[in-house]
Amino acid sequence: MLKIDNLCKSYGAKKAVDNLSLHIKPGEIYGFIGHNGAGKTTTIKAACGILQFDSGDISIDGTSIKQDPVLCKSKLAYIPDNPDLYGFMTGLQFLNFIGDIFKISAEERKASIKKYADIFGLYDNLSQLISSYSHGMKQKLAIISALIHKPKLIIMDEPFVGLDPKASHALKQIMAQICAEGGAIFFSTHVLEVAEKLCHKVAIIKNGVLVKSGTMEDVKGDDSLEEVFLDLEAENA
Repeated sequence: MLKIDNLCKSYGAKKAVDNLSLHIKPGEIYGFIGHNGAGKTTTIKAACGILQFDSGDISIDGTSIKQDPVLCKSKLAYIPDNPDLYGFMTGLQFLNFIGDIFKISAEERKASIKKYADIFGLYDNLSQLISSYSHGMKQKLAIISALIHKPKLIIMDEPFVGLDPKASHALKQIMAQICAEGGAIFFSTHVLEVAEKLCHKVAIIKNGVLVKSGTMEDVKGDDSLEEVFLDLEAENA
């Protein structure tokens, strides 16, 4: 579903991502772990077609994002860690704007908006301007906007930041359901306990370099994911 081959991206003399390769298959929830500045967000933005990269390739459902970025973007949804939404719109206007972009029918759009807005407790706030929303409400709106066009792949950067416990639980359930239906999810998180319980596979990146990846069982063995991560961070520190 998402294939990253030998991805390299530098900012001046600094290599943010150095020869990174990952393969996220349909049905997988894939966690992406690393310290601040490790290269997670750079990788995620490159995978979404937001950020150009120096070398390597990224494909979505078999299509290169370099060759056909619009087709790739039509198959995925991106949820950033700090949603920068249009504050002059109401929540409903923004969701309809997204619906227009992805050419969702009026009937399907209305049903999806009602379903997910109810799940995340945002339905009664959709008539309000986004500029009046708290960070958590903006995060919920971004998640809803990502779900209404039923993407094959969802890419998320720290999706649980700002969510209350009920919303976090709902998102975990939705992620599991999407993958059960053949979709795929690639997300970064600092909440290692969540990653350990939720993910089928995990990758750990350090200073732009992939240091460990595989199934959760293979990566952590008899230890916790937190212990493995801290041990890897301590090496060559």
